[in-house]
Amino acid sequence: MAQAPFSTRDTVDFVVVGSGAAGGIMAKELSTAGFSVVVLEQGPYLKAGDFKHDEWGYDHNEDLTWGARQGHPQTFRKSESDVAELSTKASLGYAHNVGGSSVHFSGNFWRLREIDFIEASVKGSIAGTNFVDWPITYAELEPYYTKVDWEIGVSGLQGPWDPPRSLEYPCPPMPIKSPGVLLERAGKQLGLNPYPAPVAILSQPHNGRPGCIHCGFCNGFGCEVNAKSSSMAAMMPIALSTGNSELRTGCTVHRVNTDEAGKASEVVYWDEGGVEHAQKTRAVVLSANGAETPRLLLLSESAQHPDGLANSSGYVGKNLMFNGYSSVAGLFDEPVNGHKSIPATRVIHDFYELSGELGFYGGGGIDSRHLSRGTPMGFALGGSHFGGPKWGSEYKRNLEREFTHSAAFDGHTTSLPLSSNSVSLDPDVADKWGRPALRCTYMDHPDDIATMKFFYEKSLELMEAAGAKSTTGYYPENGQEGNVHLLGTCRMGNDSASSVVNKFNRAHDVSNLFMVDGSSLVTSGRGQPTMTIMALAFRAADNIIQAANRGEI
Repeated sequence: MAQAPFSTRDTVDFVVVGSGAAGGIMAKELSTAGFSVVVLEQGPYLKAGDFKHDEWGYDHNEDLTWGARQGHPQTFRKSESDVAELSTKASLGYAHNVGGSSVHFSGNFWRLREIDFIEASVKGSIAGTNFVDWPITYAELEPYYTKVDWEIGVSGLQGPWDPPRSLEYPCPPMPIKSPGVLLERAGKQLGLNPYPAPVAILSQPHNGRPGCIHCGFCNGFGCEVNAKSSSMAAMMPIALSTGNSELRTGCTVHRVNTDEAGKASEVVYWDEGGVEHAQKTRAVVLSANGAETPRLLLLSESAQHPDGLANSSGYVGKNLMFNGYSSVAGLFDEPVNGHKSIPATRVIHDFYELSGELGFYGGGGIDSRHLSRGTPMGFALGGSHFGGPKWGSEYKRNLEREFTHSAAFDGHTTSLPLSSNSVSLDPDVADKWGRPALRCTYMDHPDDIATMKFFYEKSLELMEAAGAKSTTGYYPENGQEGNVHLLGTCRMGNDSASSVVNKFNRAHDVSNLFMVDGSSLVTSGRGQPTMTIMALAFRAADNIIQAANRGEI
């Protein structure tokens, strides 16, 4: 059935802003439940046949992610006392297209574990942070993790390394590739427990979609066969087939208006031609991501909401978490050819929780990859990774050898929530529409930097055990200046004084407004948040549908 067009003067049941990891799920769940839904997406509806191996277009022209050259500037500063400077590359990274960043992510799909939801109670408070427990438990979210496994499509292997699961994975793990073999051998040599990395990439046909073709262009690229389990491939076709959902692309939302009762009543946006529209609605779901959702709330200030919509707590935009990152590259005598197939096939989670005896909070995982996304141009532009001349015939020979003979072990780690780390409105820089640009203020907590250093050193040990002849590596010892994980800026909680939404993703201040994306996360997890974002979306949709059927929205 074709999607049903609605007039902006029709009062639809729901407007969903954004069609990414969470927005696609919200559209599918609400429309299949029989509600009328309008989805507003500022990017295009790219499908499998539109994607290509265009490294220059995706990595440097920002064809998927957009930036200042397309009229979407961002600014960055490390502290609130600094003057924010224009970012040459977006600090707050995300894709602009149907499916959002789920289209071009690496596909790593780690569940949070039981400890993630109660960590503050178990480990104690951390001075200077907003480190608290979640208002929900792992057990409450587990059925929705399983729903993600089966409806979105995840490949993996159930085992003792997993948190408790109610069902096995729908698809077996992806075949191991050479960097995975190296990590597995090294890990076992050091007494660790490497296992198949769970990924949102199909190892075999599932739900009418094909298995992976192992093209090697995965991280940063859209899947040309729909084997990657994006919301674009797995959710939006179902939503649009119901006849209850309309997708409007090229639509940039800049305000949510409220009525005299303080409820959300219409969503104001520009279409691709710059014409302003306002869609009337009974309820609004913001799934624009952890940067755009708080910006939209701050732009929607009014006499009733002078500090921004749903911001009586003052927490909108605060507690931004990136996840930590480290990487160690190794050069081997024999070919590794790590550029082939998907990014990661093995992971080590023995350090998921670090011992308090180390003197700092943290934890995470280490997976095996190729350098520079495993693509030729990205690798070459990074220069010779293991020393040597930077031009000439020897430089070319080194690049050719390094590309096929190297592997990387990457650490993915925790980030603590800090009020000082935030997304806000830049007072001096505007985007192409005249809206204040996104301003990012971010400096990693000392514990986060200590955790990244720990994982960097563990990855060095693993690389040496794997037999690398040369190693090089990196962790942001002076703090990160950007990331694609945008978490915590509209955090979930029971106390309206210290959170933005309740445990069902409903705004404390506005009863028919929901924030369903990475902004609602209370803690950062260990570096791969998309599966949790999707599980929270399924859970939020379930509760929204129940509440709507009871007439409570």
